[in-house]
Amino acid sequence: MNNSIDLYIYVIVALLPLSACMLIFQVNPYHALLLRGVLGAIAALVYAVLGAPDVALTEALVGTLLAVTLYAVAVRSSLVMRLGVLTSDSIDAGGDSEHLGELVADLRNIFSKHHMRVELVHYTNPKALQRALMDKDVHTTFAPQSLPEYNGQDHGGLITATQYCTATRVQRLYEIMKAELSSSEINLTYVSATEEKH
Repeated sequence: MNNSIDLYIYVIVALLPLSACMLIFQVNPYHALLLRGVLGAIAALVYAVLGAPDVALTEALVGTLLAVTLYAVAVRSSLVMRLGVLTSDSIDAGGDSEHLGELVADLRNIFSKHHMRVELVHYTNPKALQRALMDKDVHTTFAPQSLPEYNGQDHGGLITATQYCTATRVQRLYEIMKAELSSSEINLTYVSATEEKH
C-alpha cells in the first residue's frame, strides 16, 4: 500500500520537469502560456502532496493564475503589427480598397506564421499617416503614390501610374515582408524613425 502511494508521488513529481522541458521548447507563445499554466498547476499539486498547502495555494494563485494572466496580456499586446492606412473614404475615392484588401490578406497570412496579428489604424490624410509612423504609433504604413515617370493611365494628357508604398520602421518586420510579400505593385521601404526625428 505504501509503495503505491510513493509511486503516485513519483509520477506527479516526474511531471514537473517534463512539463518544464515542454515549455522551454515551445515555439508558439500561446501554447507556451497554456503549458505555463499546466506547469504551475503541477507545482501546486506537488507542494500539496508533499505537505505544504500554504505554498501550494500561493503557487496556484500567483504562479499559475496571476502569472498566466499577465503573460497573456503581454503576449496579446506585443504580437501585433499596427498597419496605418488612409480612411476608407480616401481609399474608396482613389480606388485603392482592392489593393489594401489584398495587402491586408497577404500580411495576415504572412504574420500568422510568426504568431502575430495585423491591426488596421485609420488616418485622414497622408501627412497624419507619415507622422504616426515617425511618432511610433504604427509599425508600418500603406499609401498610394502617383508616379508620373511610369507608363500608366491617361488622365487629360498626364501619364501617371499608381504604385503603393509600404514603409516600416521595424527592421525585422521589413525583413519578413521583403522575403515573403510577392506583389510587384507594392514598394517596400525601411524608415528609421530615430534618424528622421533628429
